[in-house]
Amino acid sequence: MKTRANGIDINYEIHGKEGAPWLTLSHSLACSVRMWDPQIAALKDSYRILAFDTRGHGGSEATKGAYTLELLADDLFFLLKELKISATHYCGLSMGGMIGQTFALKYPGVFQTLTLADTTSRYPAEAWPLWQERIKTAEAKGMEPLAQPTLERWFTEPFRKSSPAVVDSVRKLIVSTPVAGYAGCCNAIPKINLTARLKEIKCPILVIVGADDPGTPVSMAKEMHDNAPGSKLVILPSAAHLANLEQPEGFTKALRGFLGG
Repeated sequence: MKTRANGIDINYEIHGKEGAPWLTLSHSLACSVRMWDPQIAALKDSYRILAFDTRGHGGSEATKGAYTLELLADDLFFLLKELKISATHYCGLSMGGMIGQTFALKYPGVFQTLTLADTTSRYPAEAWPLWQERIKTAEAKGMEPLAQPTLERWFTEPFRKSSPAVVDSVRKLIVSTPVAGYAGCCNAIPKINLTARLKEIKCPILVIVGADDPGTPVSMAKEMHDNAPGSKLVILPSAAHLANLEQPEGFTKALRGFLGG
């Protein structure tokens, strides 16, 4: 489904039963709502699930130019307003976790809980050239050259060998991401710097990370956990960056236990 929010067309899906608590799912860079299929299937009996495509991804509009995390948080705020959702649990992975932190600080009181999966609250300054390089590659050659190195960061080698269908489905998401959307978000991501402000977030926080995540490693998850008083930390073994797809049962179990608690 699509609706107009914050000046753009946003693609979203709603699953689960009416009257159940809302759970909003926000995907990683170069993915879409489809990244959450295992969690939607597992949790739709207990929750009313909103899954949406971030600006420039999936079926949502890809505006040109650099995005900011504040802009992406505003997109979600106006989407929730449009759908008359005043309170929701939130789970964001990677970029989705960065949008979640930004949103929770800008719009306190909307999130009942905040799950931050395979994400970070701060990148070192030396990470910026890496993101600029990715933007240059996408703008010069399209998304195809980025697919294989991304998959190698996102999944462990044993999983890439044992689950080619899952890996291929993510490859298709990467290569079909609009260059404008990818570049726009690559401008926003490395500028996150919220570690010192995590203590201001009043809702319960769960931090989940794959033990083998090279992009937002366990050290970054521990830094968020240490700076968010009362937060919970779950480290999933044998999982890299897309831990929700590599270890769907373990990820969903951690999320369900946290939401139920």
